[in-house]
Amino acid sequence: MIKNLPRGCALALALAPLVAGTPAQAAPAPQGPRPAVVTTLADAVGLVKVVDENRTGYTPSAFEHWTSGELPGDGCDTRNEVLLAEAAEAPAVGAGCTLTGGTWVSYYDGQKVTGPAAVDVTHTVPLAESWGSGASTWTAARRAAYANDQGAAASLTAVTARTIRQRADQGPADWLPPAPEAHCRYVAEWVATKLRWQLTADDTEMEALKVFAEGPCEDTVVQYTAAL
Repeated sequence: MIKNLPRGCALALALAPLVAGTPAQAAPAPQGPRPAVVTTLADAVGLVKVVDENRTGYTPSAFEHWTSGELPGDGCDTRNEVLLAEAAEAPAVGAGCTLTGGTWVSYYDGQKVTGPAAVDVTHTVPLAESWGSGASTWTAARRAAYANDQGAAASLTAVTARTIRQRADQGPADWLPPAPEAHCRYVAEWVATKLRWQLTADDTEMEALKVFAEGPCEDTVVQYTAAL
């Protein structure tokens, strides 16, 4: 047996020469993390493909959420993990990851709120929007990965529950955060999420994005890593 290798790799290399007519091959090198793309909103918007949106067949149950999160052993689901990560003042964590107390600052409206009931975790690009922009063709596993994506800070964010109810499933062409100072960040995170998951935009959405990309937010940084 070849030493100093993981047992599975060593066994595969040891047996390879014994297979008639099959030369021994080195095991493929493990893939590292994908590099992040850093650009400006002015350039990033041009990377989003324009395709007609189709939400036919959408249902929230097509996206499994919330799952057990990045740390299954902590007893918290994805939602509570995001709340814990984004708390301005940490809440108390009880049995079953029950959260009490704590404060959060909602960048959508600039409001500081107390207690988890006043705040919610939202998908930057709503599930219905993602469905109509390409997710309808994904596997259930990929949709679950999207709905619980903690691999990018832009994907999920904690904001006031009332603001999320106001936005619903609308995109930047129909809704923007109440706080004007949040607009550039919001549009940049929207575009970053679309590029991370290779989602498309329809003509109306693209025109709305260009208003910011060619105007007040053109130099806003957009950073994303393509989802696996």
